[in-house]
Amino acid sequence: MASTRSPGRLRRPLIPLLSVTLAASVGLAAPAAARETLPFRDPALSLDARVADLLGRLTLDEKISLLHQYQPAIPRLGVKAFKTGTEAVHGLAWTSWGDQKIDADRGTVFPQAVGLASTWDPDLVKQVGKTTGVEARGYHSTNDERMYWGLNLWAPVTNLLRDPRWGRNEEGYSEDTTLTAAIANAYGKGMQGDDPKYLLTAPTLKHYLGNNNETLRSTTDVQLRERVLNEYDRQAFKPIIAADGATGVMSAYNLVNGRPSAVNPDLAVGGLVRSWTKKDLFNVTDAGLPESLAGPGTDPRWNTNYYPDFTQGNAAILKAGNDSFTANNRDATITVTAVKDALAKGLVKVSDIDAAVRHALSVRVRLGEFDPDGGPYGKIDTSVLNTDASKRLNRRTAAEAMVLLKNSGKALPLKKGAAKKVAVVGPLADDVYTDWYSGQMPYKVTPVDGIRAKLGAGATVTGVRGDDRITLRDVRSGKYVTGGSGASGAPLAVSDAVPAATSQFDVTDWGDGIVTLRNAANGKYVGWNWSSFANDQAEPNGWFVQQQFALEKQADGNYKLRYAGYETHETWFGSGNYVGIGEDGRLKLTTKDDAAVFCKKTLVNGADVVAKAAGDADQVVFLAGSNPSVNGRENYDRPSTNLPAGQRTLIKAALKANPRTTLVLENSYPTAITWEQEHVPAIVWTSHAGAETGNALADVLFGDTGPSGHLTQTWYRSDRDLPSIVDYDIIKSNRTYLYFRGKPLYPFGHGLSYSTFRYGRPKVSGSGANVTVSVPVTNTGEVTGADVVQLYSHQRTSRVKQPLKQLRAFQKVRLGAGRTTTVRLTFAKSDLAHWDVTRGRRVVESSTYDLLVGASAGDIRQRASIKVTGERVPARDLGTTTLAVNFDDYSRAKLVDESKASGTAVGGAAGAWISFADADLRSRPAGIRARVAKAGAGTATIEVRAGGPRGRLLGTLTVPSTGGKYTYQDVTGRIARASGRQDVYLVFGGDVRLSSFSFTGGR
Repeated sequence: MASTRSPGRLRRPLIPLLSVTLAASVGLAAPAAARETLPFRDPALSLDARVADLLGRLTLDEKISLLHQYQPAIPRLGVKAFKTGTEAVHGLAWTSWGDQKIDADRGTVFPQAVGLASTWDPDLVKQVGKTTGVEARGYHSTNDERMYWGLNLWAPVTNLLRDPRWGRNEEGYSEDTTLTAAIANAYGKGMQGDDPKYLLTAPTLKHYLGNNNETLRSTTDVQLRERVLNEYDRQAFKPIIAADGATGVMSAYNLVNGRPSAVNPDLAVGGLVRSWTKKDLFNVTDAGLPESLAGPGTDPRWNTNYYPDFTQGNAAILKAGNDSFTANNRDATITVTAVKDALAKGLVKVSDIDAAVRHALSVRVRLGEFDPDGGPYGKIDTSVLNTDASKRLNRRTAAEAMVLLKNSGKALPLKKGAAKKVAVVGPLADDVYTDWYSGQMPYKVTPVDGIRAKLGAGATVTGVRGDDRITLRDVRSGKYVTGGSGASGAPLAVSDAVPAATSQFDVTDWGDGIVTLRNAANGKYVGWNWSSFANDQAEPNGWFVQQQFALEKQADGNYKLRYAGYETHETWFGSGNYVGIGEDGRLKLTTKDDAAVFCKKTLVNGADVVAKAAGDADQVVFLAGSNPSVNGRENYDRPSTNLPAGQRTLIKAALKANPRTTLVLENSYPTAITWEQEHVPAIVWTSHAGAETGNALADVLFGDTGPSGHLTQTWYRSDRDLPSIVDYDIIKSNRTYLYFRGKPLYPFGHGLSYSTFRYGRPKVSGSGANVTVSVPVTNTGEVTGADVVQLYSHQRTSRVKQPLKQLRAFQKVRLGAGRTTTVRLTFAKSDLAHWDVTRGRRVVESSTYDLLVGASAGDIRQRASIKVTGERVPARDLGTTTLAVNFDDYSRAKLVDESKASGTAVGGAAGAWISFADADLRSRPAGIRARVAKAGAGTATIEVRAGGPRGRLLGTLTVPSTGGKYTYQDVTGRIARASGRQDVYLVFGGDVRLSSFSFTGGR
């Protein structure tokens, strides 16, 4: 994300493809450079002693060089180059960029992260993390001077899945903090290995904090009031760091409460986050983040210009506790120059640089890099890649991640003997797609492949996509759009007078008006390649996903073709995003007004083909879902949760032709499938599940593996149930299962089995710091099965709005038919705390807490309760200085940066208000003092009212212009008729920033 751009340049700067040759300063150290055994190489010394020794030997220039993502070698000390940031969200990512000598041995592509979490099995996920770490070591062993494969792994992603439209939903785990922490901790612990002293790899949590929308993500000002920040978003990170499940965090692009997250002291990457553990943390910035804070003139869609230059921006990043700058790809020049300039100007100190380098060296020592033998993991090589054990683990994980959403009349499992003819239909029937953070699959088993292998030679398995096959004839010339027939395709042009295979295209509907076009002659997708359109792509891919189109019907019944790749090409070419025809007959980019007009003719109706295949089959398996490159992804949110209309048409055609139709929904997010839930007898959900997708699916459909996955998010009935994607206040907007009061399509935690389970009466013990709920669970079905027993709590009385229920513990149990076991679910009483805005800390209130045991948040089977003696939150004392941010409720008010350095204030516009509940006014205060800022000319007001924003007026503050939004001064006003205990409202009468206030006087 540098300030200069070229059409072929990827905007995600950490992808290791931009340079194949490093400068000498970033190459591997010559082995002869270190002829003596230095203390930092002595494994017998303590970690601190080794780090201190190496740090003391570095020059200032060498230290500064280590602040960049590509840390150069230091030959005089025998220190090799080190790269931070190898993506590994569900196995090692981007393996296709690697050294060609390991082409035949790619790593394991596990199910997407949301699929891993749907297993609700931390022990299994830890094994996946361990395999990922081992394979990262295997790739690392192939490194040369290009340093493709680092051991600082950027995973897991622990941002909470509060909105299913988030483009990166597949990378996260859950909308719930408890489940997220459990799964992330397991994955991180697996990646770190089991050695008490050394790290297999060093996992980094992404993205701290509040990074949960992609559109304009760098400039989105995420509003996190104190309760949401401390009870929700922060709890996605704190438990993992506290359990040493990761070795650092990645700072996010977005702003939080008016200030970029990476430099926000209220989030305290370098303070509060480090206080959660006794171990050193190595914190990094997200890729290109330093460029997004400074550098006027760059793209305003992702540059905040919060600082006037890189010197001030990089100084703030370093001072905030970030140890590594992920910036400018392999070129460290801008980072080094800015840090040196900041040092010269006194914006940072040498001690700040030392602290960051110390954290980097600490991780490197723990990785065994400086041990003479490379540490216990130093001998791992490429023999660990794509092993039989990893394949078995992948297949098991993919199967256990699948969720049985519906099973009417025991439609599943399918019976092998009765399924002599199976039609596997739909757009994902015979494909296994990778996502942006996938590795290159060494092999892939499609649903058709898996079912065919499961049934063997005695059955006929037919695969049908259901695409419409069309031709596009240029109305002006009468010629057809034509591609190439070879594997490499050809630039598309209008040439054929009579449509041949090269001028026929299969259209797949991915929803929201977006389609892909595959040429019938070579099966390759059509995409823009920066100079022409060509049928040369194996699947939609790349940062810009240039294989997307929209067929826009015109008034005369003809069509214009809009190129819908993830970039507005007007920015670069000024040519528009529509398909036109050049003088040479080739398709080109142009404006809408100059776009070519095509006559679209349907040669093959996909619904008819699906109906024919379904009608001829004993069983139908319909594979609907998403393309993980097209349907939202990094930098692009989903417009809707709806199933593509074209896919729904195909499902209806299959079901009408054959009621023995099972729907398999393969995507990475909740989908509004209300019609399908009502009409299709059996529905299975799976994330994009990696190389073993087809085998795992066949295992589940035919009952060799019983479904045991459970949903990690609420599935809503329609988009109408969702507020704006940039509304982060889950409490006020009633988001997630914690606060949603509507009827979901499927509740959080939902997942069926081929068996049934009975929960007995729970027993509660909680005399100490913990609460344990013991519940007998019996498999009342006829087959072995697994269930996830979930424990929720509900606080009956509270000063504040509490969740409807909240997950406290869970356990996955596997039982044979008729067997019973006792499940013990334990949580700490301190987990019942909420954030008390009156005192700025966590508080457990004295109350009765309902304990709810069930198979989902919507399927509670047993109840108990416990009385907890905690605290009684006293009435508000507004006679002491009260920070404005510690309000109880608000309307139209905005949290803003009090200054660029620190603090959060409340920004109010005319009619906005904040409230402070249950304030003790029995002293009858006579005045109010407030610290305010007002940038504009003239005056504004803040009214003090009792009982409501239009309640009784107690007084008015007049706020003059202070000359700037960061320039504060104290103003005072009179208070009258204040008495008793009241909810106090501060109502803004103009653009004012309020930092704090206090009532004065009174008896």
